[in-house]
Amino acid sequence: MSRIPRFSVLGPTLLAAAGAEAARRLLEPRTPVIEPAPIDISSYFSEEERARGRRFARPQLALGMARGAVELAALALVTRRPPPPVGRSWSRPVAGGAAVAAGLSLGLSVVPLPLRALSRRRALAAGLDTQSWGGWASDLVKANLIQTGFAAATGGAAVAATRRFPRSWWAPAAAASVGLGAVLAALAPVVLDPIFNDFEPLPEGQTRSDVLDLAQAAGVKVGEVYSVDASRRTTAANAYVTGLGPTKRVVLYDTMLDRYGRDEVRLVVAHELGHVAHRDVPRSVVYAAIVAPAAALAVQRVSWALSEQRGTPGALPALALASALVSAPIGMIGNRLSRAIERRADEFSLRLAGAPEAFISFERGIALQNLADLEPPRLVSRLLATHPPTAERIGAAVAFSARAA
Repeated sequence: MSRIPRFSVLGPTLLAAAGAEAARRLLEPRTPVIEPAPIDISSYFSEEERARGRRFARPQLALGMARGAVELAALALVTRRPPPPVGRSWSRPVAGGAAVAAGLSLGLSVVPLPLRALSRRRALAAGLDTQSWGGWASDLVKANLIQTGFAAATGGAAVAATRRFPRSWWAPAAAASVGLGAVLAALAPVVLDPIFNDFEPLPEGQTRSDVLDLAQAAGVKVGEVYSVDASRRTTAANAYVTGLGPTKRVVLYDTMLDRYGRDEVRLVVAHELGHVAHRDVPRSVVYAAIVAPAAALAVQRVSWALSEQRGTPGALPALALASALVSAPIGMIGNRLSRAIERRADEFSLRLAGAPEAFISFERGIALQNLADLEPPRLVSRLLATHPPTAERIGAAVAFSARAA
């Protein structure tokens, strides 16, 4: 490993975390959010239901963390002892960067594959996963091909930038990452998502009328609302907002539309309209733009500490490892922002739809349907969760109902 001053690594890393915290505080909702009422979770879920969620969700989380650890270990090994194709001298460094990055992407997808298969086997046994192994493998191949293509382009661009700007490449890298993120956010709904699922606009009927009425009441231009054929892979239910500008849309799982009643679906739609009303997808792009410069500088300095390679394809493993190490604390801070945004969307849905009992019944139903951990460890909720825990969301509905009464 190269010897560089400790502060030249620690300083930018702390600066990146401080920038993420500043971005969180800047973008966090300012309007008051309902203070959840304390509830007894056993009043809403039986011991058997709580135990079932624990038995499924906690080992799945452990498997997911193990996959991340295996990938980090593999990156560290390649960084410390580069295999010949990585460490060789390339006559065309940019093309070599693309080849090395593609190889890294493929290799890192293969190494944790047994853990992914084990996680999926548990989901199949629990009835949460419905796709055949052949279908799963097909999706995996498609996803890895797309990921490898992006990795090759990024690897080539990284080598070109580090050779053109040996000490200041972090600045154009930060700008490029934000621009690419915004482009992907805009194009993913119409370019990438249809590769894996079929999306159909909601047909004329009660649900579509409810969506339009809620959007009008909220003063929101919703774009389009789609149903996605999630049932081809899972029994889990979900909904989300995606896209930017003309590709903005609300997407509802068919597993949700088929199972829940009108009042519950209205609440879910109202929640997603809350994300649209507060421009939460563009907000995520702004968060990335604020964080990117300091994060890119930290990645540069950490990668220099990990490897003596500069401006060559052989530097890419250290860059990838540094990116993972720097991104971890930034992601945890981003999760905190995400939870605050989800709380605001919950409050928006309660005010717009005015049906706290339906909110509670939906939270209970989707937690059981998705085999959620109903009493997650506090550290997991604070660091890894993107949404508030079920008990907190039910407590918010209870508090709203009491205030309305």
